[in-house]
Amino acid sequence: MIEVRGLHYTYPNRKEPTLHGLDFVIPPGEIFGFLGPSGAGKSTTQKLLIGVLKGYQGSIKVMGNEIRDTGPDYYERIGVAFEFPNFYSKFSVLDNLKLFRSLYKGETEDPMKLLEQVDLTDAANMKVSQLSKGMKMRLNFCRALQHDPEILFLDEPTSGLDPVNAHRMKELILAKKAAGKTVLLTTHNMQAAEELCDRVAFIVDGEIKLIDSPRELKLRKGRKEVRVEYSRDGELTGAVFSLDGIGENNQFLKLIQDYPLDTIHSQEASLEQIFIEVTGRQLV
Repeated sequence: MIEVRGLHYTYPNRKEPTLHGLDFVIPPGEIFGFLGPSGAGKSTTQKLLIGVLKGYQGSIKVMGNEIRDTGPDYYERIGVAFEFPNFYSKFSVLDNLKLFRSLYKGETEDPMKLLEQVDLTDAANMKVSQLSKGMKMRLNFCRALQHDPEILFLDEPTSGLDPVNAHRMKELILAKKAAGKTVLLTTHNMQAAEELCDRVAFIVDGEIKLIDSPRELKLRKGRKEVRVEYSRDGELTGAVFSLDGIGENNQFLKLIQDYPLDTIHSQEASLEQIFIEVTGRQLV
């Protein structure tokens, strides 16, 4: 669905390039995450993929077509939700969606049904200027979905959302994947990436350091151990055991038989720990 080869990009009036030869491929129906700190090149890559930035070197093919050769019809097939959404602040929520809906040639979704999906039905007649950031983010998602695009480009899709609405947003994104859509999201929220992405790319200083699935990364970089916490003589006690041969480890078996367990956890690494190990950078 997306194929990028040898992508370099330098902003006008700058000597140093922002992107240094990116290579990646995203097949249809995958949720692919670009993870990195601010200024790493995530948003620049996204803007190149959607055609906002021009003058790149290398190749960017989306749905088989080189981006530099695409025309207005390209925007009938992609949906974009930036982290800082722009709307007509004096228009109502519903009027904004109706306006943007009118720009598409093909069939579009009923705006009220979209608002219902993100729990904004009651805000339909409110002016956008009255909305919180979280409400604007949900409205932004509606705008990206209204023409049923084949590819979704999402920039920090859970930013500014409370836990309930962040969970709802993740469910909607996963539903789009289940419907066969391709999703590219850029984020520094590792928890969201772990829950959503089939694969992730670590990007720092305009270079991709690693691409793999969150599960494989956590298993490869983590420790094959299990930590048990249990109560002994009224005190909380912990012990760590290797996962290799744990079913025949008499000490482990005796412990779980003789004492009430409080917790038991495998010791795989978190995605953030892996990012810091691989890139030497913090996610800020």
